[in-house]
Amino acid sequence: MLESLFHLGGKVAVVSGAASGLGRASAIALAAHGATVVLLDKNAAGMRETEEKITQAGGKAISRVHDTSSTEAALQFFEWMDGEFGRVDFLANIAGEGLLADPVAISIGQVRQVMENLVVGRFAHCQQAGIRMIRQGAGSIVNIGSLASSTALGRGHIAYSMAMGAVAQMTRELSTEWAGRGVRVNAILPAQVVNPSLEERMRQNPGIQGVWLAGIPAGRLGKPTDIQGLMVLLASDASAWITGALIPMDGGNMAMNAGGTIGN
Repeated sequence: MLESLFHLGGKVAVVSGAASGLGRASAIALAAHGATVVLLDKNAAGMRETEEKITQAGGKAISRVHDTSSTEAALQFFEWMDGEFGRVDFLANIAGEGLLADPVAISIGQVRQVMENLVVGRFAHCQQAGIRMIRQGAGSIVNIGSLASSTALGRGHIAYSMAMGAVAQMTRELSTEWAGRGVRVNAILPAQVVNPSLEERMRQNPGIQGVWLAGIPAGRLGKPTDIQGLMVLLASDASAWITGALIPMDGGNMAMNAGGTIGN
């Protein structure tokens, strides 16, 4: 009986950013618990690798090359979902590109670009999924935010942090609007999770990893697989009364005061 709380059989899940990192790990976990997973990404080759991993393990996945920053693409995709499945039970909004720039040097065009990528595009996907979930009377959405949704990072994160703050408020507002109609909306706020772009930043700045680790009591950077349990929980009926939550996935980073020290 308790095992069925996390069973996703019969559910259709959509995962953006599925070609690598958190998106790939999320899609694999959802499929392993019985969901049919629709994979979205601009990286077709990486997405095919994710699909192969899922199908080789006996799961069900379909890949769609997709630009998550495009509101038109969001509408077209969910119209395709209507014809292909007739429903959507879970949306994991993971994809979205930011950029780093000094606040005095960043252009307004760059700020708009980041907001389109991380906020407007994601809202369009929430909106289209929400329309269908409300019609069904049930559904769950997870937006990927960041520690920058609630705290300042510095180091040129101005546009990214503005966008992540908006993602947090979008999550709260949608959860409030839709909870009474059976739709849950939550956000996961990761700290530094190892991926190709983070590895490149560490190569360019060898000391940055030490800065990050000084604020993470768990003593390590995140791994993409760290998100898998949370994704399955939030997609499943086990989280039926959880909505509007901003859930840190950070090894204790947010809990630690700036003047705190890590215990031995």
